[in-house]
Amino acid sequence: MNSDPHEILGVSPGAAPAELKRAYRRLAMRWHPDRSDHPQATERFKQINAAYEQLLAVDAEDDEEAEAPQAEPDESAARAADIRLNLEVSLEEAASGCRKTIHYSRGKACPTCEGTGEHGMSRTRFCTACHGSGRVHDAKRNLVRCEECGGRGLFTERICKDCGGSGRELADVSLEIRVPHGMLPGDELRLAGQGEPGDGEILAGDLYLTIIIGSHPLYQLRGRDLHFRMPVSALAMMAGGDIDLPSLAGVICYSLEAGTAERRQLRLAGKGYPGRGKSYAGDLVVDLEPVFPSKLNARQRKLLLQANAALLDDADVSLPEIAAWRNAHCIE
Repeated sequence: MNSDPHEILGVSPGAAPAELKRAYRRLAMRWHPDRSDHPQATERFKQINAAYEQLLAVDAEDDEEAEAPQAEPDESAARAADIRLNLEVSLEEAASGCRKTIHYSRGKACPTCEGTGEHGMSRTRFCTACHGSGRVHDAKRNLVRCEECGGRGLFTERICKDCGGSGRELADVSLEIRVPHGMLPGDELRLAGQGEPGDGEILAGDLYLTIIIGSHPLYQLRGRDLHFRMPVSALAMMAGGDIDLPSLAGVICYSLEAGTAERRQLRLAGKGYPGRGKSYAGDLVVDLEPVFPSKLNARQRKLLLQANAALLDDADVSLPEIAAWRNAHCIE
C-alpha cells in the first residue's frame, strides 16, 4: 500500500493548501463509504484522510506560530464522551471491598438507521468547518475532531427521524463491578471503555464512579480514623476492668485502667478504617461517656453503702478532698 501522502492525494510535493484541499475533497467524495459500494472504500477513505491530515500537520509545523509537533495517532484519535456517576456504598462495603451491580444509560446505534443517522436514500455534503476532513486545528494547532460534523466530514441532508440524525439512542446498561477495599468518599473508580460507545475510529469513552459512603449509625469516618461514643458505667471507669469495644473487624476486649468517672478518650492505633496503597490504616477513637446509676434496688444500695464506708475508712487516699474538709472542720 502506498504510504506517500502526496501520491495518495495525487498532488506534487510543495502543493499549496488550496490544492491539497481540492484534491482531498474530490477523492473523499469519491471514496466515502456512504457513497461508494467498492469493497475497499472504507480502507481507501481512511488512507485519504490520513494522508490529508499528515500534510496539514506538516503545513502547520512550517507556520511560525505552530509550536506543537504532530500528535501520535493514538493521542489524536477522537474519543466518545465519558460518563460520570455516583456510587453509594455502606461503610462496611467500602472498608472490606464489595461487588455491586450498577444500572445506567448510554448511547447505542439507532436500529432504524444502523447508526448512520440517515434514513433511506439521502444526499451528503461536505462540512464547511473542516472542509470534509472531520478534523480541525485547536488553539494549540493540534488536530482534533470537528464538533460541527462529529468527525464525519459530511452532513446528511435527509436525517433519520427516530434518532434526529445522531445515529444514537439511549440504552439501559447493567454492569457488575468490583469496589476495592479501603476507598474513601470522593475517590473515583475508572472503568475504561464503559462510557459512551465508540464508532469506527472513535474510541469509547470511560465510566467514572465517585464513591459516596452512606451515614453509619455508630461510626463517623474522619480521614481513615473511626470515631464513636460509648456509654460506660461510672463505677467501671473508677474501678477499671475489661470492656468490649466494637470495631469493623469485630469486638475488641480492652482493659480499662482505673481512674475517675469523667469523660475520656481511647485511641487504638491501626484499628480503624483499613489502609489502601501507601496509606496506613486509621485509628479507632472511642469517647467514653460515664453513666451513673439512676435507680438502685435494695441489694445494689447495700453494696454501694459498703463500698462508700470502705472509702471513708481510707479517705486520706481514696477521698482526699473529703478528708481535708473534715480535718479542717475538726470532724472525725
